[in-house]
Amino acid sequence: MDMLGAAPGIAAWGLMTGVAMVKSGMGTVDALAMALLVFAGSSQLAAIPLFIAAAPMWVILATAFCVNLRFVVFSAHLRNYLMHLPRWQRLVTGYFTADLTYVLFVRRHPVPATDDAGRATQMAYLAGNACINWFSWVSASLLGVALANLIPTAWGLGFAGVLALTGILCSLASSRLRWLAGAVAGAVAVAAYALPFKLNILVAIAAAVLLCLSLESRPAFAPESPP
Repeated sequence: MDMLGAAPGIAAWGLMTGVAMVKSGMGTVDALAMALLVFAGSSQLAAIPLFIAAAPMWVILATAFCVNLRFVVFSAHLRNYLMHLPRWQRLVTGYFTADLTYVLFVRRHPVPATDDAGRATQMAYLAGNACINWFSWVSASLLGVALANLIPTAWGLGFAGVLALTGILCSLASSRLRWLAGAVAGAVAVAAYALPFKLNILVAIAAAVLLCLSLESRPAFAPESPP
């Protein structure tokens, strides 16, 4: 499976997230429940500092919502791959599908299969990568929760998360407009860093979305037609 090469990085990121949840003051039961049920590393990491800062619940929910908006795009793209499945299987697939799982899948299978054998092959590939990704993340996250008080913060495990997100970003930045959106979001996030409750994340996302909406209809930024 292609996910095996990325599994160590995913595990390091999950370990850091498990440690961060406990260090933020969450109870062990709450941290274990989040590690098992949420399965959304970027939104977890965005929400944890807000918990520490005692931010209003609407700020925490809005931040998690905005951080995870990309999955709406992923779901829309995967619709033609999954609509032949029963609803419960689509729900389970949606839970297990993460950023890198999606990226690897659409690279390997750019066009949805139309026959039963092809669909089975595509679903097997998606399920295999998703299971490896989920196990790498959850097992390491649970380990991080268990060992949080023994792992020094000075280890800098957060850098593993930065590397993982950077790799995903580079994989997804496949057009001029996406590169521009990423650059603008990064610049705005840094410029607005002084805002309380990590609101710079929301401002950066809003700026990138508005930019894309205003430019996507222009010929220079129109998506390339497949050959």
